[in-house]
Amino acid sequence: MRFEPGRLIVHRNVRHGRIGWVRPVRVVSDDERGLLLWLARDTPVASEVTEAGRGMRAMPFAEWITSTYRLEVGRWHGPPLLKFLPTGAAHSVWWFRDARGRFAHWYVNLEESGVRWDDGAVAGVDVVDQDLDVVIYPDRSWQWKDEDEFVERLAYPDDYWVTDEAAVRAEGKRVIALAEAGDFPFDGTWRDFTPPPEWGVPDALPAGWDRPPVR
Repeated sequence: MRFEPGRLIVHRNVRHGRIGWVRPVRVVSDDERGLLLWLARDTPVASEVTEAGRGMRAMPFAEWITSTYRLEVGRWHGPPLLKFLPTGAAHSVWWFRDARGRFAHWYVNLEESGVRWDDGAVAGVDVVDQDLDVVIYPDRSWQWKDEDEFVERLAYPDDYWVTDEAAVRAEGKRVIALAEAGDFPFDGTWRDFTPPPEWGVPDALPAGWDRPPVR
């Protein structure tokens, strides 16, 4: 399954069959290398919260797994993001920008390889975010990110969606080696990407954004 450039799809994180977050994105390209997506600032998004409106990071994991949940609609207030999901890989790479729109760093999001779906009027790609990440700076130095959350959640194997800690860390180390060598996509590719002005910002989440996950 390939998505046409310019198409609006939804990028979703799934946890044990529940939707964790939803982000409408534009398809920049979709080829043998992978799927390249653009997330505009102020895009309507949805995130899983407790009935009290608290996110997963706002409490200990032991409290989160005993909560009841709902999806809260808001806006993407982070920087505009370019996201690349390499074909068959257990990670994605995000290009972060500073307040002036200049490239700031790469962000390696460790995740299960995305599963695509297309219902015609709405389509998307569902991933399982594995929480541990790597920040890679322009000089290709790097550091692990969210390792404390990753370790905390691994202590609850019956409730956590990550089942193989070693595999997640190995994937991170594999991507770090690519970055240190300056290999694609850490070779300067897409650092100056500018979206077509006609893409704009979606007015609302597309109908069907909350359809049951495919994984």
